[in-house]
Amino acid sequence: MPALQPSPLDVCLLAPATPMLHAILLGILTAVPPAATASRPVEAPMTAVVGPVHGGGPIALADSIVIEKKAHRLTLFHMGRPIRTYLVALGAEVDKDKVSAGDRRTPEGLFYIDNRNPYSQYHLALQISYPDASHRARAESMGVSPGGNIMIHGLPNGKGSTGAFHRTVDWTNGCVALTDEEMDEIWSVVPIGTPVLIKR
Repeated sequence: MPALQPSPLDVCLLAPATPMLHAILLGILTAVPPAATASRPVEAPMTAVVGPVHGGGPIALADSIVIEKKAHRLTLFHMGRPIRTYLVALGAEVDKDKVSAGDRRTPEGLFYIDNRNPYSQYHLALQISYPDASHRARAESMGVSPGGNIMIHGLPNGKGSTGAFHRTVDWTNGCVALTDEEMDEIWSVVPIGTPVLIKR
């Protein structure tokens, strides 16, 4: 039986991080994934997660989310207490607010989850209510579109094996990205209407 050859992605994951590897990873993660198929799982009801991820044990439904851009950290809260923390990849220029469509920046402000998409081109997606009134007004005053479709999501479909290595570069177009396993956990405890504070 011939030995299995590692894929280019496996080689990237095993090698030390370099600018070339970052460019390859960025290319892999931003490639347009194939259209979602009907075989994607149907959205499950909101229940507590039981599992060993990030400290283990079941977690309550989150009643708020805080995303700290410079720390690349997303924290779920329940009744004012942190219940889970995750490291994330973001869009470009984490020290700046989103201004317009195509700037690849992650917006800052107080938003809420306004949609849940189990059929996204990424592994599950929670849509954030961007743009809000202030972002719309600023973009209008500049004569540009504020953009939209800002999500908290997993990795591109079919790229889940990239795992935590995706966090070595900010590769999204303004979204907040996690591993597929982390997104599974967040998906199960974050309902529509959950407030989301994004700050530097």
